[in-house]
Amino acid sequence: MLRNCVARFHRLSPWVHRTLFGRYYTKMDIAVVRSVPSEPKLTISFTLDGSHKHMLRDQHEDLGKVLARISNGIIKSKGKAKKSKKNQRDDDPNNSAVEPIVRLHHNGDYVANEVPNIDAWQDGAVLHIGEVRYRVERNPPVFTIAELPLTLMAGFPICPKLEIEFGDFQHCTFGWYKQQSLANDKDRWVEAGTERVFTPSNADIGLKVKFKCTPGNATKLGTPKELMSNNSIEAGPGACTFDNRHPYTQKVTDDSTLRVVSYNILADTYAQTDFSKTVLYPYCAPYALGIDYRQNLIKKELVGYNADIICLQEVDKGVFNDSLSPALDFFGMQGVFRIKEKQHEGLATYFRKSKVELLSQHDIPLSEALKNDSVHLAVLDSLSKNTTLSEKVMQRSTTLQVTVLQPVGSASKPICVANTHLYWHPKGGNIRLIQIAVALQHLKQVVSVEHPGASLLFFGDFNSIPGSGVLQLLTEGCVSATHPDWSSGGPEEHCPMELLNPFKLQSACGEPLYTNYVGGFQGCLDYILMEPDVLAVDQVIPMPSHEEVTTHYALPSVSHPSDHVALICDLKWK
Repeated sequence: MLRNCVARFHRLSPWVHRTLFGRYYTKMDIAVVRSVPSEPKLTISFTLDGSHKHMLRDQHEDLGKVLARISNGIIKSKGKAKKSKKNQRDDDPNNSAVEPIVRLHHNGDYVANEVPNIDAWQDGAVLHIGEVRYRVERNPPVFTIAELPLTLMAGFPICPKLEIEFGDFQHCTFGWYKQQSLANDKDRWVEAGTERVFTPSNADIGLKVKFKCTPGNATKLGTPKELMSNNSIEAGPGACTFDNRHPYTQKVTDDSTLRVVSYNILADTYAQTDFSKTVLYPYCAPYALGIDYRQNLIKKELVGYNADIICLQEVDKGVFNDSLSPALDFFGMQGVFRIKEKQHEGLATYFRKSKVELLSQHDIPLSEALKNDSVHLAVLDSLSKNTTLSEKVMQRSTTLQVTVLQPVGSASKPICVANTHLYWHPKGGNIRLIQIAVALQHLKQVVSVEHPGASLLFFGDFNSIPGSGVLQLLTEGCVSATHPDWSSGGPEEHCPMELLNPFKLQSACGEPLYTNYVGGFQGCLDYILMEPDVLAVDQVIPMPSHEEVTTHYALPSVSHPSDHVALICDLKWK
């Protein structure tokens, strides 16, 4: 029956088609079709008689099978509805469901049943289901994820998590509204902003916010989404440790300078343990260890540095995807992430898209590289003489993240950005020496074989104080077999060897009194290392004062989100 109906309509002249159906095209419902050539299925979504239909079909299936499925589905649903009417007589002639006419119209003609779905469902086509008409929108821009953070604080940017398909943020529209209660207890929403990110003020404390976002691309807008905050805006913590640092970094640097940051932000997977709450950070208010609270502080701190390159350690995967990346993307930063093997946290490197672009990545788990890459054979041979130490080194999940960047518009200055977090144990100086030796040799391969001429910037929490074997190797070029760190693990782990650094490196921020300040330890563990022949230090952003750090005894605290302090400096090309 469906074929006969379609055939009869095909015999009508184009003028009749336009006359009969043109009036329906002014206002129609929407049928959304998602069709990605690389995927085997497409989806067709529309609403009929108040019921949402979502069909998953093969891309290369004949159109006729889909139309027949729609028709049969309507017949079945009508049949069920009539059976449910208790007073309906079985011999009622109206009881038999009539097969609806279902067809697809495009460019003045009906689409033949033999046309495959991938070609049939074109943007602007019209789906006819009986008397109802649907305009087909193929791959319209859509937010696949749209979420507001749980904790909102006055003075701290609210950065929604948004993921868009078939669109781009520059063509989207955004609107922020804040709640105003009226005398009759009804709420009124007043527009508060039109950017993707909104920063509430102290006047907004106690109010909820609403966020309206419409996805878009260069040719069309998609279906809007509206989100309302679950919680009201709270008061911020007052003065933070980074507030007095931001005046030094109010503007983005020019093309002759790179502003760089290294920061261990304290992974939530460590901050939320009972051991952390009762032993490591008993002085910190429990709410200030919560991930939502700390992320508000971290995002405001990082955004205020206006950096070109940010290397972070102890980054939870969820924090990278759901919190940091959405926020930093709005401020022009792109990020890459490397998780540690068998861990829930890892390393993140962000870079300013207007100044540098990504060339390649060369991340490695250090123990795997030591075992499998022949460039480390000399270290591996020496290590194999001590089974106890060898086993400990191979058990570590320590990772080296390597991101090669290039200044936009300049192919002559590639930058090899290395980021790591070495083994933490106080008696693990020997293990850290092995790890840094592997890291340096790998970086030498990257800058000599993969990207000849690239300069090195090495960031990280090296868990090594000034005078340690790691720092001596990094900044002085070698460490002897007699260095005390080779004995740090006791006689059973003693495995001395001489190590050489293939790079000439300098600590860009010097050696601060401390970069880690907790109840039981204060010391310098974090560094930014550069090649002084290529870059010169233009300015080092002052560290927070000791009074600021110890306002709440130690770190982390209600005014500082980590147990480490960020290192920030401006480097100028020579």
